[in-house]
Amino acid sequence: MKKVALVTGGSRGIGFGIATQLAENGFDLAINGMRPAEDVEDAIKQLKSYGNDVIYCRGSIASSADRENMINEVKKYYQRLDVLVNNAGMAPRQRNDILEATEESYDEVMNTNLKGSYFLMQKAANWMIEQKKKDGTFNGCIVNISSMSATVASVNRGEYCLSKAGLSMATQLFAVRLGVFNIPVFEVRPGIIRTDMTAGVKEKYDKMIEEGLCVQQRWGQPEDVGKVVAVLAKGDFMYSTGQVIMVDGGLTIPRL
Repeated sequence: MKKVALVTGGSRGIGFGIATQLAENGFDLAINGMRPAEDVEDAIKQLKSYGNDVIYCRGSIASSADRENMINEVKKYYQRLDVLVNNAGMAPRQRNDILEATEESYDEVMNTNLKGSYFLMQKAANWMIEQKKKDGTFNGCIVNISSMSATVASVNRGEYCLSKAGLSMATQLFAVRLGVFNIPVFEVRPGIIRTDMTAGVKEKYDKMIEEGLCVQQRWGQPEDVGKVVAVLAKGDFMYSTGQVIMVDGGLTIPRL
């Protein structure tokens, strides 16, 4: 029986890169997103071309009801969940200096990036524990996609940095709690990845990368993140729970 992975925000950007790599590695998929189903038909068709099963679970991870529906859809269709990839997230709608940032923006970003991911982890973890108790050979895992912004300060999007720093701690918390069940939890921390989220700052980062911002002088691509997640999902690093895997081209290496 194929393993099943739920990838939030999996129909575009980094999430689609992750979903593609999982599909290539033989996973059946549940793809979450907020767009209408007809708008993601092409993405779903591409993922199905690898010979696996794919369903689309529409909803916002910021919504308790949508999170519940998401898990229930996976239960109804697949009757199992082996991997949760907490990828869905958002940048602030406006990049405001922290001296001018609004509570509305803070709440929106934190509710999606941190609260939503945290409580979806809770639901997935409890279901994985049930599966483990029924079948001792079950090997599940959770992968949280954070950001270099968990530790690299950007004063024009403080709420985003805080949300990712919080997700980093959530990874450690769940890794500790789920250790007794041998369900590892990982954090994958991308750097500058070429997606629609970074399209608005392309010229800025083109210049910075050219001037040596990263050790490897190129943009990261969604598949760079996806390949790392696929290795974790396959269970090749079962004894590395709670660890952070950087996918940033060496950007965060301290250099003189």
